[in-house]
Amino acid sequence: MGDTNVGSIDSFEQRRRFAQLLLNDLQAIRIMQAEGMFESGVYKIGAEQELFVLDEDYRPSLHGPEILQELNHPNFTHEVAKFTMEINLDPVLLRGASFSAMDRQLHDLVDLANRTAAGLGRKLIAIGILPTIGIGELDSKYMTPLDRYRLMEKRLIELRGGGDTELSIQGIDDLMMKHDNILFEACNTSFQVHLQIEPKQFVDAYNWAQAISGIVLSIATNAPLLLGRELWSETRIALFQQSVDTRSRDSGLRQRQARVYFGNRWIRDNLLEIFQEDVARYPLLLTGELEDSLELLRRGVVPKLRALSLHNGTIWKWNRVCFGSDGQQAHLRIENRYLPAGPTLLDEMANAAFWVGLMRGMPSQMQRIWEKMDFREAKDNFLKAAQHGMDVELSWMGQTQNARQLILDYFLPMARQGLASSGVDSADISKYLGVIEHRAVTRMTGSKWQRQYFRGTDVRAESFQRLIDLTRAYWENQQGGAPVADWVVNPGQQRVSIRLLEQRVDSVMSTDLITVGEDDLFELAIQIMWWRNIQHLPVEDMHGRIVGLLSRNDFLPEFRRMEWEYLKGLDALQSDEGRIELEGLCRDRMVADPRSIAPERTVGEAKQMMLDWQIGCLPVVKKDKLIGIVTKRDILRLEGLQVRAEV
Repeated sequence: MGDTNVGSIDSFEQRRRFAQLLLNDLQAIRIMQAEGMFESGVYKIGAEQELFVLDEDYRPSLHGPEILQELNHPNFTHEVAKFTMEINLDPVLLRGASFSAMDRQLHDLVDLANRTAAGLGRKLIAIGILPTIGIGELDSKYMTPLDRYRLMEKRLIELRGGGDTELSIQGIDDLMMKHDNILFEACNTSFQVHLQIEPKQFVDAYNWAQAISGIVLSIATNAPLLLGRELWSETRIALFQQSVDTRSRDSGLRQRQARVYFGNRWIRDNLLEIFQEDVARYPLLLTGELEDSLELLRRGVVPKLRALSLHNGTIWKWNRVCFGSDGQQAHLRIENRYLPAGPTLLDEMANAAFWVGLMRGMPSQMQRIWEKMDFREAKDNFLKAAQHGMDVELSWMGQTQNARQLILDYFLPMARQGLASSGVDSADISKYLGVIEHRAVTRMTGSKWQRQYFRGTDVRAESFQRLIDLTRAYWENQQGGAPVADWVVNPGQQRVSIRLLEQRVDSVMSTDLITVGEDDLFELAIQIMWWRNIQHLPVEDMHGRIVGLLSRNDFLPEFRRMEWEYLKGLDALQSDEGRIELEGLCRDRMVADPRSIAPERTVGEAKQMMLDWQIGCLPVVKKDKLIGIVTKRDILRLEGLQVRAEV
């Protein structure tokens, strides 16, 4: 997430100074380009590994900061949520066994983190979106208590006019909801790969990175589930953009750019086009320790461009330009931000090798790509790959072809050539690109494995139990180290024993609710309960607030009449037998102001409340709005399933 030593912009003078230093940084880049001050002829690779922290039930844990404190290691750092962390790998020269060297360091650091986490009763997992994240884990108490995240959240909310985060993602299922903080961003973890770029080739290299994004992503997807919904193959792409979006629906037809985005056009002149666009389009979020880059250049010091780097760190492009300086020499690199974490560390390194190989193997005819390919073709490929994965049809040079076949026939040979021409050992090329080829041949990606496993779990179990079982199986496979193409999809019966009464209510509540309005006909409500075999029917007012409850046990004579009419058919219409008055509105027959429970309360508390109050259900209410319902029958069924799982 970038520099943590930041502050808010609270005055006109702070804003003016930041803007001036930002302009100085742009001028400094012009000078450095003209004077040849960027490192040339050197190619390095690096990466950042993001991980989720799990508790004993394979759910998000609050113990990330404690693990980091125990580690006390310079390569580890915080992320936005307490249940995530980041590992920064050291850059290595792109030659010889560079990928094996980076692989060894990654394994060593992850093993160290795993041992430390185990000492605190926790586990770590690399996965694009953790299936067991529930709405409860998106509470502000899960945010890492660092100024950067607190100030960023405050500023992002201000920019969108103080409203909630709005999510709308359509996949196999749909997810439409509002949330009052930015922690949906923390549902995403990635394996971000960096490649140093030759300055004179930067325009073509950056455009090429954009062009191949859909191809690379299609075979790397690993995030199909969010809050129990099957959405995109790589749901991170939609989720990340929407979770930190500052645009308001009040803008009408005015076009604004999201702070997470792919891009809108090719660049044609130099890298300044990208930075100038970012300065022009995006309001400043944070300030920090800045420097006057022009003054440093006058003194013979290569600046770090702190103002530009800080601003750049609050714009999350899927292919992001990064600037680095050691005070003597500067360099440019492209950061690939769309690759997900997992399924294994080997799969991640294979994804990295595939991307780097394609970057280094760019055909000479793809220079000045704007003359050969429409930018919208590249953007469309990226979005389609995120939605549908490897089996999607992509457009390449005006022809529509299957992504999997394109990879096997065209892009894998290109990646091999690119790595070989960079001096990478043939053993590394075979090892890592062999993983990509095997994935393409078996048609198995992390997202496809998760979907198939989830669909194969015991449908009699509750969704949260199936998600826990999926996460456990995924974690066990990840510990084995074999690439995802070798994983077996064999869910079998539910294997996970959980501490049911300690779970939050919002993790077990029913959310697929049928409700009626207080002015609806009572007979309509009774019929709905009869049709759907509903025991408890919430009654809402016009603002979505729960104002009453209809319970089946309160209307047994009415239900007996409907059963009698169903059995008698036409004869029932010609007889007065069993007639019961069903006139009136729901408001006349409901139990008004029913007892309810907050989503953060535990299942054990809900059970005790229902026993104490002699009631059969509790509506779950947040900010006066009905978000779910938990019943005594639900809890008894879950306890039965838990006993069977333990046996």
